[in-house]
Amino acid sequence: MAQKGIREYEGKKILFDGLARSLPSFRGRAAKLALVRRDTDPKKLVKDHPWLLKEKLVAKPDQLFGKRGKHGLLSLNKDWQDTWKWISERMGKTVTVGKTAGELHTFLIEPFTPHSEDAEECYVAIKAFRDFDTIYLSGKGGIHVEENWDKVKETNVPILASIDEVELNLPDFGKRKAQIEEFVRALYKVYAEGHFTYLEINPFTFNGDDIVPLDLVARVDDTAAFECTKVWGDLEFPSSFGQKHTKEEMFIRSIDEKTGASLKLTILNPEGRVWNMVAGGGASVIYADTVCDLGFSRELANYGEYSGDPSEEDTYQYAKTVLDLMTRKKDARGKVLIIGGGIANFTDVAKTFKGIIKALTEYKKQLVDNKVKIYVRRGGPNYKEGLSNMRRLGETLGVPIEVYGPETHMTAVVSMALKPAPAKKQPAKAGGRK
Repeated sequence: MAQKGIREYEGKKILFDGLARSLPSFRGRAAKLALVRRDTDPKKLVKDHPWLLKEKLVAKPDQLFGKRGKHGLLSLNKDWQDTWKWISERMGKTVTVGKTAGELHTFLIEPFTPHSEDAEECYVAIKAFRDFDTIYLSGKGGIHVEENWDKVKETNVPILASIDEVELNLPDFGKRKAQIEEFVRALYKVYAEGHFTYLEINPFTFNGDDIVPLDLVARVDDTAAFECTKVWGDLEFPSSFGQKHTKEEMFIRSIDEKTGASLKLTILNPEGRVWNMVAGGGASVIYADTVCDLGFSRELANYGEYSGDPSEEDTYQYAKTVLDLMTRKKDARGKVLIIGGGIANFTDVAKTFKGIIKALTEYKKQLVDNKVKIYVRRGGPNYKEGLSNMRRLGETLGVPIEVYGPETHMTAVVSMALKPAPAKKQPAKAGGRK
């Protein structure tokens, strides 16, 4: 499972749309969320969201960090003019949250909900474990939830169980008990449908008889993207607060944003000896884990994936970027390139391999100079043609290429590359020297 944090903006849109199917009070709420970036035109924003001129507003950074109120990064109960001024004064500024410094560049605006902090702030979270999900509930939410953790009640929901069959362990919510239970059961259904791995609302409060989620933190299993297109929409996976990207990472991100496929690249150690070029989000995690399990975590140079049937050109650009990074600095021990993946469902292996082969051919001299060894394992549509083309390349490229299909365990090539079996001793010949 590859957990990825998402913005509060997108998390609430998914949540509100999902809850609206069973809780009428959530209908239309997703439309009252506005995202502000560096290039946002305030006139267009107001035109697209006329409610901004009619309501009191809340504004806050939406960049995967919490405790915004404690850091003075929360604008409450202001009109549009004051809210835009507040955002403009902070846009592009560098702030320190905990021990992490980063630039503010994305903000969320939503309607302000007046409430009494002491009496009406509640807490709910759902977290995925191997065999069950745990629901956490408390009537003491908000910024002091950690100080009141002894008041949090837990309910375990077994994997594949229906939330309707589970008895919830509820705190004393008084007259709100039935309403909150209905909300939590509906919330869990959205959580499961959207393949969330973590969902926290702290706090949720009440506007009259309606439940209102105020702050939300969410992570999803990004390997479920193909199942969740309708639920997620065009879901963005932003970088962690304070994380800076290389120009190569940004280049791959720019390609990713223009295609329906998935192209991801993170540089871990540019001087590392072990480079992965892996098809599939889940497979990329497994290959990286295998490299680390074998004791080569410090040598692992990159993490990433190409999946979703990318075009030959996009795969070529991706492979060329990885090869350029890999061959910039020589290592006397040589380097390893693992072109791996599982058995694809719909990615055309032959097509994507044409892009990779084009890049390998272009970088022939650099690969030879860097003493690169290449290990390939792949399966899926047209894999025989793809592997055959890769074997033919090995006859002319000038570097060793070992090619394997789905008959070989998915990560076996990692062990072959990093911990090759010792050579067998040749038996002594009879009639040696006397």
